Amino acid sequence: MNNQVILECSDLHKIYTQGDNQLHILNGVSFKIKAGETIGIMGSSGSGKSTLLHVLAGLDKATSGEIILDNKRIQDLSDSQICKLRNLNLGFIYQFHHLLSEFTALENILMPLLIKGEGISKASKNLALDILGKLGLLKRQNHYPSQLSGGERQRVAIARAVINNPKIVFADEPTGNLDNQTGYQVLDIFFKLQEELHTSLVVVTHDVEVAQKTQTRYKLHNGQLTINN
Repeated sequence: MNNQVILECSDLHKIYTQGDNQLHILNGVSFKIKAGETIGIMGSSGSGKSTLLHVLAGLDKATSGEIILDNKRIQDLSDSQICKLRNLNLGFIYQFHHLLSEFTALENILMPLLIKGEGISKASKNLALDILGKLGLLKRQNHYPSQLSGGERQRVAIARAVINNPKIVFADEPTGNLDNQTGYQVLDIFFKLQEELHTSLVVVTHDVEVAQKTQTRYKLHNGQLTINN
């Protein structure tokens, strides 16, 4: 890990208004993500962990505050510019893998390249196969999601998240849909891949054991983020 800051947010607020009531999900969140850093964000269900990830990635808009990604202020960009910035810099892993059922494991992994407007070159395919090999799924490349176990589907989702060589991977409860043993096996494989690729990683979780695998740990409570090491 070096000291280069990839993403920085300052005084983020996210407020939902319901009639006369206001729900303050994020209440002055500020922190930085450095190159190669692994971060765990803990919090109870409903604490706003997923909302924070979505705001950081430009999938949702903060009520106020500033987010700078790749030296660009997200709030100053159009929706199409944010999409391009996100596609170039970020990868996502969700609790539910969100694989496309009509495509094979290999095709699902290559999908971000198609979205970016790139053709599938031999080099891109070889990269995808290399990542599949590191994840222990090379023999499953032509299988469809319905033919894969839960752990295998999540490993495919990991491969899809890193195929663009993103600067940051956001993982939202990535083992929440798996049994403990399978979940920890998937995480161990992923952390080894993350270390090899030198990408930054932000994991939101309610699982202490998952958070303890990260270098820096925070707790999100009452809309505020505090260091939890």
